Amino acid sequence: MSDQPLVQMRGITKRFGGVTALQDVNLEAYAGEVLAIVGDNGAGKSTLIKILTGVYQASEGEIFLDGKPLEMASHSDAIDVGIDAVYQTLALADHLTPANNMFLGNELTKTVMGIKMLDNTRMKSEATRVLDERLGVRLRSMDVQTDSLSGGQRQAVAIARAVYHEDLRLLVMDEPTAALGPQETARTLKLIKTLREQGLAVILISHSLDDVFEVADRVHVQRRGRAVGVVQTAESSVQEVLGLIVGAQDAVA
Repeated sequence: MSDQPLVQMRGITKRFGGVTALQDVNLEAYAGEVLAIVGDNGAGKSTLIKILTGVYQASEGEIFLDGKPLEMASHSDAIDVGIDAVYQTLALADHLTPANNMFLGNELTKTVMGIKMLDNTRMKSEATRVLDERLGVRLRSMDVQTDSLSGGQRQAVAIARAVYHEDLRLLVMDEPTAALGPQETARTLKLIKTLREQGLAVILISHSLDDVFEVADRVHVQRRGRAVGVVQTAESSVQEVLGLIVGAQDAVA
């Protein structure tokens, strides 16, 4: 893990009309680290990561990338600087193949006799390569519809779509194991560890503290729109984090 944070969020406040969803939140994420963000519904987790990924803009506060101020007006701006997210819905088209999903909206093309057309062979080859080399995943067939894949395989396709961009530096994963069984959960947690080993900063949003303590290096706890603690998993416990989530434990700096 790097000594200096890749991303810093300072004094982040977000208001929707008269409702304050986030109040003066600080967050740091490091390359080669998994940072978990936990908290009950309404704690501000989703709002915080949507600001980090350019979907929302903060009402107050600043974001820094490599120590330099970062301003984003859209999710596209975040992708341009190497920040992306895999949301719980995965945003996959079930009727398309894994390769077509990986390149959806950014299809590879070739020109034949002056006519531009989809280069399905290259997309299939590239999708196979990224799944294997970056994630250690091999699908039985790359020609099937995505809806025939298991939950963990679908998750892998969504992750591969993000990591295909070689300038990706930080990946947010929103409840990646929420709809998975035990075996698929284990495979997805292994993928998260693989991304960390490759030097990415990974932010994990999860309600499963067992999963959090399996893969995270640090845990950032939100409660009622405020950050109430950041703990090292190696020095903490599920009980301590639960106490912070429900307010039974004092805030931890």
